[in-house]
Amino acid sequence: MRRPRLFRAPDGFALTAAFTAMVAAAPIAALAGIALRGDGGLWRHLVTSVVPPATLETAILAVGVTVFVAVVGTGAAWIVATRDFPGRRFVEVLLLLPLAFPAYVLAYSWLDLLHPLGPIQSGLRALLGYARPADLRLPELRSLPGAVLVFGFALYPYVYVATRTVFLAQTTVLVEAARMLGARPGRVFFRVALPLARPAIAAGCALAVMETLNDVGAAEFLSVDTLTAAVYSTWVNRSDLPGAAQIALAMLVFVLGLLLLERIGRGNRGYAVFGKASRRLEPRRVDGVRGLALLVVCLTPAVVGFVLPAAHLMRQASTRIAFAGLAEEIVRETFATILLAATATTVGVALAAVLVSGRRLTPGSVLHAGALRIASVGYAVPGTVLAIGLLVVYGGFDGFVRTVVAGLGGAPTGLLLSASFAGLVIALVARFFRLAASKIETGLERLSPSLEQSARMLGRTRFGAMRAVHLPLLTPSYAGAALLVFVDCMKELPATLLLRPLGFETLSTRLYGEAARGTYENGAIAACLIVAFGLLPIIVMTRIGRRTSVPTAPEAAGEGDTA
Repeated sequence: MRRPRLFRAPDGFALTAAFTAMVAAAPIAALAGIALRGDGGLWRHLVTSVVPPATLETAILAVGVTVFVAVVGTGAAWIVATRDFPGRRFVEVLLLLPLAFPAYVLAYSWLDLLHPLGPIQSGLRALLGYARPADLRLPELRSLPGAVLVFGFALYPYVYVATRTVFLAQTTVLVEAARMLGARPGRVFFRVALPLARPAIAAGCALAVMETLNDVGAAEFLSVDTLTAAVYSTWVNRSDLPGAAQIALAMLVFVLGLLLLERIGRGNRGYAVFGKASRRLEPRRVDGVRGLALLVVCLTPAVVGFVLPAAHLMRQASTRIAFAGLAEEIVRETFATILLAATATTVGVALAAVLVSGRRLTPGSVLHAGALRIASVGYAVPGTVLAIGLLVVYGGFDGFVRTVVAGLGGAPTGLLLSASFAGLVIALVARFFRLAASKIETGLERLSPSLEQSARMLGRTRFGAMRAVHLPLLTPSYAGAALLVFVDCMKELPATLLLRPLGFETLSTRLYGEAARGTYENGAIAACLIVAFGLLPIIVMTRIGRRTSVPTAPEAAGEGDTA
């Protein structure tokens, strides 16, 4: 039996893989190193006074968001997949739209909507005949329950998308068999469909909680003391980098525990439907009052998570533009955001293409397989934690270059990576590399290995095979990966906020600053632009979904492990 080879002759693929893995692992190692610089008193203070309450609030928030997105996402997916009611096709698309809202933008919008002088409370007072704001006050959104609701309405589509796919394609035969045996709808759902969808639910919930942990804007807007907020305040407000690194390590342990729970929830199992072909589940028609009730139930999360806040932001933005015009700063920040996102996307997709193709073209190489896994770790690390580790790496690199140049008699080099555009691009590439790699891997798995083998037999090098086979055939996968990475780079707040150059503003940092100052009207334009760019992948997803047929049995079996 042929053993996997750890090292091969160095080539462009191997060098790129090793360099990318080293850059991805460096901030985690640096984080541990900087955390050890704190003295014992600092450790005791953090362990006794800072970490426990922040961990408790983070855990409560994570559990609350998990329950919310699991119930809402799975319930909406089951209703849409199994019931045909008036407006169903419209609701199918509308339920996806909260994906365009980053949680911090949704929190920003609802804080303004529910302000004592905002439209909702003012309208209720006018309707009920109250004159003063003190006469009628709704519960405060700035609270832990309020944060659970905001994150839940922003992130439930992660579960909805995953479970709807399972319900439509992979449960058809078993659900129909249960119906034929006389099982009631509730029993079919809990005994047949729900167990089959468990891996998808676990994966969707894990993504939702990871996004919750990564967010710093919504947590700060809603006055929730999460570990992410504690890291940010310790570093920025108290100028205590070792303390922030120590909290970040505690947060990293929390994230690893979450990933372990997600793996347990998935159970290392996939589900497949065998037979000649998989068919779409035929929904049952529901009319009258029951159909209207299903429409209202499915519309509620979409209205709260997208329609109302989007309408409010558009109204605020149009009012601001009518009053003062479109500010030059917004135009500059839009171009700066696009430039940053486009640069990071180009670098990230190119690296992902090289690493994924290198692994495919070098079968059995532990170097390529390990490098791809290590390079993907950034997506599991919250942006705040990654930023602290990169700050240490950048400082060490700048100091090393400065020392070398000074020893050679050169002029001072200044900051090359710290607080620079290049450093910010590296951070975004490390953060979203996994998005690009997974999209390209999915496309590559559909190509027969015989195509590359034929190219190699005709004398092509590995790079030549990639250029002749992968590049032309995987263009849609590369484009899809670029779209996902581009939009996420535009929405990213924590890493951008902490590593941006002096005076460099993006739409997300502009919105954060306006919300911190309480000038909601000024930030509405930036929020609308962020949401508009966030709609791009949803539009593409919807168009692709309408053209995509249900997979055949072999395809369904192959996709079962990643449900």
